[in-house]
Amino acid sequence: MEDPAQALAYTQADFSATHGARIKIFRSLFPSLALSGPVLDLGCGSGDVLLRFARAFPNSRFIGIDGSEPMLQLAQRAIDAEPALRERVQLRHGIIPNCALPQEPWQLVMSHSLLHQLHDPQVLWRTISDCAGSGCAVFVADLRRPASELDARHMVVATSRDEPEILQRDFFNSLCAAFEPDEVRAQLAAAGLAQLQVHTHDPFHLTISGLM
Repeated sequence: MEDPAQALAYTQADFSATHGARIKIFRSLFPSLALSGPVLDLGCGSGDVLLRFARAFPNSRFIGIDGSEPMLQLAQRAIDAEPALRERVQLRHGIIPNCALPQEPWQLVMSHSLLHQLHDPQVLWRTISDCAGSGCAVFVADLRRPASELDARHMVVATSRDEPEILQRDFFNSLCAAFEPDEVRAQLAAAGLAQLQVHTHDPFHLTISGLM
């Protein structure tokens, strides 16, 4: 999202139900993980999910990477509004795989709604393989493609009818670009990440999780 107006519209949309559930889902998938180490968020966007994790896990440090300057500016504005987060949350501009990622012993590498935006999904899986060391937790959440374009349009109407037209259009395009669970499993197998598990949580979201 290089258009500031588009980035602002996305940031102002109400994702509280979807994004708010991410913490609960993460904890259900990693019930024994006491998150206290560094966390990398690939494709952090405007930082909504990133900041939710930072609030939920106050003993961890977070670095968010994104390729959109307008989105990062909005994320930084949100961080600056919460002084308690400024020391623990940092943002970096970069587009995988052509950016230098920070070198940390990551306890968690996560990504939210990035997979369907990539022309080559292996870019994400290769990046995770490169930066997540042994024992690192992986948590990826993304959209799930509906069975047809008609189903996608019905889904947009059912969930986003009150949002601006630009967001409805983007949501429809994102649904059509998303992957089915079996497609994601094939991607993981090709990347040598078959230990990661694919879960479906509702008709149009899925998660990928596991330990490296």
